[in-house]
Amino acid sequence: MFLCRLIFLFTELYYKVIDVNFIHILILSYIYKKGKLVKKVFKYMLIIVAIFLIIDIGRYLFYPDINELKKTNPIPTAFMQYRIDEWKDEKRDTKIKQKWVKLKNISPYLIKAVLISEDDKFWKHDGFDTDALESAFEKNLKSGKFGFGGSTVSQQLSKNLYLSPSKNPIRKIKEAIITYKIEKNISKKRIIEIYLNIAEWGDGIFGIEAASRHYFNKSAKNLTAMEASKLASVLPNPIIYNPKGNQKFVVKKSNRIYKIMLQRGIVIPEFVEVMKVDSASNGEVENDESSNIELGDVNLSQTQHITKEATNNKEQQSSEQVEQNETNE
Repeated sequence: MFLCRLIFLFTELYYKVIDVNFIHILILSYIYKKGKLVKKVFKYMLIIVAIFLIIDIGRYLFYPDINELKKTNPIPTAFMQYRIDEWKDEKRDTKIKQKWVKLKNISPYLIKAVLISEDDKFWKHDGFDTDALESAFEKNLKSGKFGFGGSTVSQQLSKNLYLSPSKNPIRKIKEAIITYKIEKNISKKRIIEIYLNIAEWGDGIFGIEAASRHYFNKSAKNLTAMEASKLASVLPNPIIYNPKGNQKFVVKKSNRIYKIMLQRGIVIPEFVEVMKVDSASNGEVENDESSNIELGDVNLSQTQHITKEATNNKEQQSSEQVEQNETNE
């Protein structure tokens, strides 16, 4: 009885991970026949499957060639191809809308909003946020579901570029290998540039330039802080959520992202801007470094260090607030 239960458990796990009906049938036949021959076949099949898994996972140590990402824009991605195949199965005539833009031509508000939403420790970690992974693991244990979570921008990039969106342990191992290689060989600037240009932002809409023009009829470099917050808020599921909609999730998350940017000094409050205009009109021009920020042509040092002193003092506090709010939800 114990052996039967153990075999059934193995069958269910294997079926979910690899989805091979032949193995499923073979195991069932072993349970009912209990023959020595079948037992031997079962043993050898397990060995074959183990070898197959080792080869399947191990090949990602050598493939793909990550160095190509340094100079080549990876279009289309594996996830784009997944959507194309999905549309074909559904007999839909949907086309991919995507336009590549350099990082300097993306609003720093958008960059900061996306990192606050998806990976607040992006500039500090080496591809894996252990705190986020631990938190996600605890949530999975409490819910009793194997939902993963806690993925960094680099992990999401690995999945979108080379893997399927399926949620299984084998795919996560492959993702981890590719993430390590990406972080080892590609600069952080290039990683976030690729991510923002291939991320899905709607049905057939990929990349921030296409998303910005579709939703706000403007270039990505001209996005405001609130528009950036709204676009960042839908990344968890851009097919369901609309940046311009009034869905409760989008409203709450975009407002929370915007509030954090205010706390960190990334966004200058409107009343401060008005005061600067009034002072300038009276011949009293204030010498404030934060007023020199230009959205259309901001280098990465500005993106990373806008009002750095305020950010360092408030970043940890605001990050903990977001994690606490999301836990409560």
